Amino acid sequence: MTGHTPHIVVIGGGVIGCAIAWHLAKRDARVTLVEQKDPAAGSSGACDGLVFMQSKKPGIHLTLAMKSLELFGALSGRLPFDIEFRQTGGLVVIETDAEYRAMEKYVTAQQDIGLPVHLLDRNQTLEREPALSKNIAGAAWSPVDAQVNPINLTLGFAAGARQNHARILTHTEVLGFRHQGNRVTAVETSQGTVEADIVVNCAGAAAGMVSKRMGMHHPVTPRRGQIAVTHATAPLLTHCLISAKYVAAKFDPALAQTAGQGISVEQTDNGNLLLGSTREFAGFDTANTIEGIRSIIRQTAAVLPAVKSMDIIRTFAGLRPYTPDGLPLLGPVREYSNVFMAAGHEGDGIALSPVTGLLMSELILDGKTQLSLNPFSPDRFNTVTGGDHA
Repeated sequence: MTGHTPHIVVIGGGVIGCAIAWHLAKRDARVTLVEQKDPAAGSSGACDGLVFMQSKKPGIHLTLAMKSLELFGALSGRLPFDIEFRQTGGLVVIETDAEYRAMEKYVTAQQDIGLPVHLLDRNQTLEREPALSKNIAGAAWSPVDAQVNPINLTLGFAAGARQNHARILTHTEVLGFRHQGNRVTAVETSQGTVEADIVVNCAGAAAGMVSKRMGMHHPVTPRRGQIAVTHATAPLLTHCLISAKYVAAKFDPALAQTAGQGISVEQTDNGNLLLGSTREFAGFDTANTIEGIRSIIRQTAAVLPAVKSMDIIRTFAGLRPYTPDGLPLLGPVREYSNVFMAAGHEGDGIALSPVTGLLMSELILDGKTQLSLNPFSPDRFNTVTGGDHA
């Protein structure tokens, strides 16, 4: 790469790929983003917009998310789309005494990291959100939790990358790769061959399939999340909400089968409520199911009784890129000297997109990052295969 500016090919036009393309392009890197459909056509356009700190594991996961939250504040004025970022504060609704005791430990661990979060009893919670059920046990509250329009965020990153001379190839399928030794030299696409000095796999739930085409195995698995949308209503909620069950099911899939998958609720600028969500391993099937939507409505109504009288006007589903330990794969791969991974964010892609874009651009262009990416190494699962390089 000596003597010329490297050409970086980013695979995937979801929020992560577009964020990385934007961060690279605004530093005058030569970037081509390859997207099978359109930006935000996949999971980034089929999810809620929660930028929730309380749902992150205490430790490096929460530290990464808090850095991302810092970056969101500046994005509104720098992207060519209104991303509708609002720091409304968030509540983790606790339904039972047993959950309350568990959340006491969880909140303490988050406070130790530096997150401003407080445990509220039933009366304190109802003072903040009178529409909640009187049967709840309490809630954890943080003033820094936020929400954003995920489609506008993704499209904003894409448009910003274009403004900085990135090339975005839409409706372009990745078919294979050319390699020489331990380097990928080109990406074969349905629109022709794209020469590459560096390749970044940001293919979301399909990232494992892209890795397989290069002869690697990375355990990124699609996990379906169904969401229901109510009719627009007058302001009902002050905060965005998730339930303690949601936090538990996020990190332990077995709990989703026993205690339920929990809920997430946000009210959009237009007044619609977004009710989510399931956590299902259903391959790449994005169909809604009666059972899934009924479960969401039933669990939400138990916490927010007003939902019982609301009409559901739309349902949709997206595929979260799940990893076994709940952390994304960020960084170089051992099999190739010029291939990087940025995938496996599960339901945190929206919240972590600003910091992922920043850190991956630093890693690629500078060879170092302001936060260590070692805990997110794609090689941490030690899953080497003998597959042929495509």
